[in-house]
Amino acid sequence: MSTSTRHEVRFCGAEPDAELPTGLARSGEPEWGLVQGNSPVGFAACGLDGQLRNAPQARHFVAATLNGWALHTLVPDVAVVVSELVTNAVQHALDPASPDDGDYPVWLGIFLHPGDLVCAVTDPSSDPPRPRDADACAVGGRGLKLISALSDTWSWSLTPPRGKTVWATLPLHPQVS
Repeated sequence: MSTSTRHEVRFCGAEPDAELPTGLARSGEPEWGLVQGNSPVGFAACGLDGQLRNAPQARHFVAATLNGWALHTLVPDVAVVVSELVTNAVQHALDPASPDDGDYPVWLGIFLHPGDLVCAVTDPSSDPPRPRDADACAVGGRGLKLISALSDTWSWSLTPPRGKTVWATLPLHPQVS
């Protein structure tokens, strides 16, 4: 991989001139964008309109981005993590009665660092993600456990002026057990 920085902003349904939310801005990144203490060597973002169809859109975006970065082997795990992050944002962070969320209330950012990949989803809610204990027959409630199992770490931070960013870090070279 070359040492030059690759910054791409692709839009999944968002207009090309749509403004990135503060949490996904390339300059002045919060700590989740600088997990390893260095600037990312690649960046891609995707604006999402907050509909249930966003999870498959996010998976396609991740596959196209990672394939473009020659990181094909990461696609399955990253697609699951991103699908869960986006689904949580759409199902738990958006208020259907709030017209103030804008056309693209959910943003997905992918940050490529020399040793890892950070997947970050920004939404307008300041409520923290809440892991649940799902019953064996429950249809949902396992998303954060899946994210935890597939990533090195995950967390969240408030995103001024409102909202939050939930992020997960995955190694570029997964350890074989």
